[in-house]
Amino acid sequence: MIPSPVSAEPLLLAYGDSLIAGYGLAAADAFPARLEQALRSDWPDAAVIAAGRSGDTSQDALARLPRTLAGLSHRPDLAIVQIGANDVLLGIAPARMRANLDAMLTEFARCGIAVLMTTIEPPAVFAERTRGYAGIHAAVAEQHGAATCAFFPAGVLGHPAMTLADRIHPNARAIGLVVDQVAPAVTAALRSALRAAA
Repeated sequence: MIPSPVSAEPLLLAYGDSLIAGYGLAAADAFPARLEQALRSDWPDAAVIAAGRSGDTSQDALARLPRTLAGLSHRPDLAIVQIGANDVLLGIAPARMRANLDAMLTEFARCGIAVLMTTIEPPAVFAERTRGYAGIHAAVAEQHGAATCAFFPAGVLGHPAMTLADRIHPNARAIGLVVDQVAPAVTAALRSALRAAA
């Protein structure tokens, strides 16, 4: 990966699982493309690299992170990280997920890339199943000085009108609401990263 000076043309890396990959959606409707479009109101030449892979656990994402970063021609000004839902679904130990997240943020820091880590508040019906994972993302982000933001606005996750036919993954309408939710936090984190690098 080649470091690059920060300019008025910010480069962002969207990294994570199917929520980043846009499972079941056209590329133009996926989170990275919709976020890029939103950011261009402030930065006309902003670019968001799509680096999501459906099915990834935190271990999978950690394993491919060095290869992903090494394959970039320019250093991103900000990485948006959304990972962990598959750890919960597969019953991976919370301590293991936390260690993987910690290692990912350590690698981003080593490369001089600021991070915004998104979080997911599960529906109440999953409260018992997800109890052991509560707060892990926020705690790891705080440890590393990374920003955090909720990925889904309240009432969107799992809403029948907001999912694909599988009743799990968000549809294009839901992703539009996600971008509305996340974009202000991304803008704030990006401005902070640009100031720090200036």
